[in-house]
Amino acid sequence: MSEIVYRIVEHDGGYAYKLGDVFSETFPSHDEALQAAQAVAAEQQVPGSTEGIRYQDGKGAWHDETSQGNDRPRAKVVD
Repeated sequence: MSEIVYRIVEHDGGYAYKLGDVFSETFPSHDEALQAAQAVAAEQQVPGSTEGIRYQDGKGAWHDETSQGNDRPRAKVVD
């Protein structure tokens, strides 16, 4: 099982949660960003249904894969 980590950071005059290089919307307070990140992390771990997915990579090539609904990452929040 893979693991993803959301981090709480100062951002654009407030606070945001960040996954890799991607920021969430900006929240006015640290606590609001933390609560939002915890909600997103919990939702990330909920199993779903197995579905086909299609995506385009950075070079423009399209890929078709099957995403297993029970193959969810472990998500945590680092404050």
